[in-house]
Amino acid sequence: MPKSISSTVTRRRQTNLVRGGMERSQFDELSESMFLTSSYAYTSAEQAQRAFKGEEEHYLYSRYGNPTVTVFEERMKMMEKAAICQSTASGMGAVFASLACMLKAGDRLVASKALFGSCDYVCSVLMPRYGIDVVSVLSSEINVWENALSKPTAAVFLETPSNPMMQMFDISAISELTKEAGGRLIVDNVFATPVFQQPLELGADVVVYSTTKHIDGQGRTVGGAILTNDEVYYQDYLRMFVRHTGPTLSPFNAWILTKALETLDIRVRQQAANAIEVADFLSKQSSVRKVIFPGLPDHPQFRLVEQQMSGLGTIVAVELEGDQARAFRFINSLEMIDISNNLGDAKSMVTHPASTTHQRLHAQEREDLGITDNVVRFSIGLEDVEDIKDDIAQAMNA
Repeated sequence: MPKSISSTVTRRRQTNLVRGGMERSQFDELSESMFLTSSYAYTSAEQAQRAFKGEEEHYLYSRYGNPTVTVFEERMKMMEKAAICQSTASGMGAVFASLACMLKAGDRLVASKALFGSCDYVCSVLMPRYGIDVVSVLSSEINVWENALSKPTAAVFLETPSNPMMQMFDISAISELTKEAGGRLIVDNVFATPVFQQPLELGADVVVYSTTKHIDGQGRTVGGAILTNDEVYYQDYLRMFVRHTGPTLSPFNAWILTKALETLDIRVRQQAANAIEVADFLSKQSSVRKVIFPGLPDHPQFRLVEQQMSGLGTIVAVELEGDQARAFRFINSLEMIDISNNLGDAKSMVTHPASTTHQRLHAQEREDLGITDNVVRFSIGLEDVEDIKDDIAQAMNA
């Protein structure tokens, strides 16, 4: 049988990211094992019966659970200080499952409008098809949320900081309003990362991640995770939804993500340090109209950033002088920084949100969110920060 090397001793986050949840097989391997198996054998028909009844612990099928996936989920739980982690095949799989598992026709969902394009599609297009009443909230002002949550509500969904304009939402305050409305607050924590923001500690009921982003951080795998301390939410809704609809994380991707967690804290902190320097550098460029970054004092919610986040993140957005054509010329002139709609990677990347991640929104919706045709979003990587700034400078000159 596998030998657990986890300890009841409370260890610090970085130690848990390296060693948490690990089980060694009879071969005493140092690195985590990879179990590429779809199914499992039983010693008898009686054991299979007990396993399916839940009377004996035994893996049943890798759509339900897998030893490699379990190690990844255990480490995510330790990092987030959560009782439960359900991994998924993608970040959007996590977003959809977190909502669809519990909402039914006639329920009310209150969702921020400042969302990643696919998240907005799930909330504003898919959910209404299932008979769910969806209310979109454009503002981050608490009085607007008070009004939206003045009626009974089953769920609230938001991301903070938002993609791509870094709009901040007060998780603690909105959590209180959500509880008063009888609902659960679900927070997409991708931009902040678990290194810099802990939504569950701030009052959120559920936190979701695209592990494709910073958690992998090296552009290799697609994955997602849902974390909660709400046992009822997991047992009554999420567990069986995932089991029977199949948005399952593969063992291979789980192994990659487990290894990536070992360096998550170190990577993200260096990327964030680079992002601060890049934001400061961009703020001094004549062709930049505005820099959008949580760490700058001119961010409209700078005080909330200080209260809610322990770091400033790795994303920097800029509003350039000129129009989309000029923004495209700038992007196309970058020599090192890659054009990609991904983020959180070790390699620095740039994208034009209005024509990519948020292109499905109507022009007025993009304008309301500040996603104009001259907005460019950077994901700052691990290159030498001077090389990042040099590439931006030469592109500006070009």
